[in-house]
Amino acid sequence: MKIYADIKSGNCYKIALLCSLLKIPHQWIAIDILKGETSTAEFLQKNPNGKIPLLETDDGRFLSESNAILNYLANGSALLPDDVFERASLLQWQFFEQYSHEPFIAVARYINVYLGLPESRAKEYEALQTGGHNALKVMETQLEKGDFLLGENLSIADISLYAYTHVAHEGGFDLSAYPAILAWIKRINSLPDYVSMNDFPSDGAT
Repeated sequence: MKIYADIKSGNCYKIALLCSLLKIPHQWIAIDILKGETSTAEFLQKNPNGKIPLLETDDGRFLSESNAILNYLANGSALLPDDVFERASLLQWQFFEQYSHEPFIAVARYINVYLGLPESRAKEYEALQTGGHNALKVMETQLEKGDFLLGENLSIADISLYAYTHVAHEGGFDLSAYPAILAWIKRINSLPDYVSMNDFPSDGAT
């Protein structure tokens, strides 16, 4: 199995973290977005949408979109509940991540970390703060009720939202006002086989 990705991307890091937690063997193939490596003819044959992460299965099929990949890889594990309502609740949080969280927190981080906060995007960066904090407030309210987003058990809903939340400060979001989120981050950091963005190998088989 091959994973085409950039470990600095939260969407890609989700996959790295899940593979580590579930000890899924794979080959990590580093892709540099800023160098246009997702726009080459070779890559576009694999994913016409030209985005990472991208999973290539052992039999040569391709799957894109980070949360779809998480659902595929977590199938049969404790991180993907069997109960129909719980699974729908999990998907609810993954849709929340893509529509209410990532467009603010991840984009602000991209402008700051990847682009160096250019003056031309300073107003956009500031405008993203309100939406990001709204998403964090929703998470805080939920995590005051239990250790994880679905209650007392870790699921891929947590992995989906952890990826960009734990580096939200890199997008200008101060997490000190969210004690439940900080405690949740600490719980995930303490998981057996946890791997961070910094200590994950940039390339090679794992």
